Amino acid sequence: MNEALTIREYTEADLPSMIRIWNEVVEEGNAFPQEECLNEETGKDFFASQSCTGVAVDKNGVITGLYILHPNNIGRCGHICNASYAVDSRFRGLHTGEKLVRDSMEAALKYGFRILQFNAVVSTNMHARHLYERLGFIQLGTIKNGFRKKDGSYEDICPYYITL
Repeated sequence: MNEALTIREYTEADLPSMIRIWNEVVEEGNAFPQEECLNEETGKDFFASQSCTGVAVDKNGVITGLYILHPNNIGRCGHICNASYAVDSRFRGLHTGEKLVRDSMEAALKYGFRILQFNAVVSTNMHARHLYERLGFIQLGTIKNGFRKKDGSYEDICPYYITL
């Protein structure tokens, strides 16, 4: 694992890099449900609205990835949180995602969450699925055709959860 990588809460100075990385994943169209890219204003509001937003920073101060953490539901299900992860394509394969997931799990506990649930992991996102399973997440099943790809075709999604 990349030991020179640190995870910390984001600052406003990080927003341009965060927005660029987030939009890269949105534009790829194979992992995030969002279809609209963020701009400076919507990105600032979006990241500020999360319970926690963490960024991965390499030894040169470059932001290589990020996560968002927020409640998955309200009231009697408010102890369940949800997270999304985005890694800059130039830095994929360096275990950034694993560090982000592990950090988000620790942050979730600090915020009082007891369960972390992923609602819509695209079935062909094998790197993410293998990581989640290696970390102890449990797949809840498969939702046939739950994700609409950029080309209009559909892909299955696999919900996952872990008790923190």
